[in-house]
Amino acid sequence: MGQTTVVNHFGKLQGWNNVTFNMLGRDVVGITEINYSDSTKKTNVMGAGNMPVGRAEENYEAKASITLLKEELDAIKRALPKGKRLQDIEPFDPVVVYEREGVIQKDVIRNAEFTGTEIAIKQGDGSIAIKLELIVSHIDWNI
Repeated sequence: MGQTTVVNHFGKLQGWNNVTFNMLGRDVVGITEINYSDSTKKTNVMGAGNMPVGRAEENYEAKASITLLKEELDAIKRALPKGKRLQDIEPFDPVVVYEREGVIQKDVIRNAEFTGTEIAIKQGDGSIAIKLELIVSHIDWNI
């Protein structure tokens, strides 16, 4: 029986340890999750017969959220003027950088603002991670 050869098409793959998240002018280390996406709803337009005669495109929508350790969130809050909330921070452009074997890919989440804060902790939690939803205008991919 012949020997099986494993072909490595991509080299070393990217993981969480290859991601840098920069927000409000600094690399964030107390982050445990980043989620961002965009979409444009498209639908087939029907006319005569049983096949589409065209396609309609609706509005663009972008979404984003981040999950921060409580210590990271506390540091951001301490930097705010007294009486200010996360929602009071002016729009900012978080940058997500992926590095793989010296190649850098950068996505920019545009005009992000926090929409609120919710903390949920339970018995047995060794750390506190807080998911924060962002409202964003759009995402620039691979710039």
